[in-house]
Amino acid sequence: MLGIGHHTKIGLHLEKTPLALKLGAFVALSRTEMSVLDALHKRRRTFIAGCDLVRQGQSNQSAYILMSGWACSYKLLQDGQRQIVDFQIPGDFLGLRSVLLHMSDHSIEPITDIEVTEVTVTDLLEAFSQTPRLATAVFWAASRDEAMVVEHLIDIGRRNAAERMAHFLLELGARLALVGLGSKAGFACPLSQYLLADALGLSAVHVNRVLRTLREAGMATFRDGLVTFDSYRRLTEFADFDPTYLDQIGPILR
Repeated sequence: MLGIGHHTKIGLHLEKTPLALKLGAFVALSRTEMSVLDALHKRRRTFIAGCDLVRQGQSNQSAYILMSGWACSYKLLQDGQRQIVDFQIPGDFLGLRSVLLHMSDHSIEPITDIEVTEVTVTDLLEAFSQTPRLATAVFWAASRDEAMVVEHLIDIGRRNAAERMAHFLLELGARLALVGLGSKAGFACPLSQYLLADALGLSAVHVNRVLRTLREAGMATFRDGLVTFDSYRRLTEFADFDPTYLDQIGPILR
């Protein structure tokens, strides 16, 4: 059952939205580009936690821009097991690849209640034809997401459980910092140990043990919905975390 909410036109201050902050890290958006970006936010919808907004195998699907709240993209195996591919935070596109491929190859579930703006492939193509630099920024964002998938493969294939968890928390912190929701001190995090387990290829019991190890080592604490980097430097060294695949220091295109 889809958790469908309301539709309204909105006039947002785009320079403060998560998507504008994210894209602005690559392209210094002009007034015209901001206006085109604003037009993509004309249909707002809300979805409740736990109700898929995109289902694996679904066709004729819109894409969404996540304005607030958290979601996850996942695939279900035939035996019912779930692999979470990634978590989406404000400023991320939801289902963009599914729109271009005409069928969703994964499902998307809100972890919290979320607000999104709905965009169609026609909306995107029109925006890109008007402002090619905006298309370049979105391409950069998609490339960044691909780089994260590569790191997630390394997480599961080559890093031990504690390194995997440390790297994941650092990556999440860097992503949130880009949109003004995190820092090197930490960030608010609604993820349960079961969600972390499905994402990192661990059991919930193992997740609990790994988080305790990081806490007792004085590197990171995850408690009551808050991740605290007790020693950002030590955690970075422990995880061999190189944020260059995430960071964009100032716009390249001005």
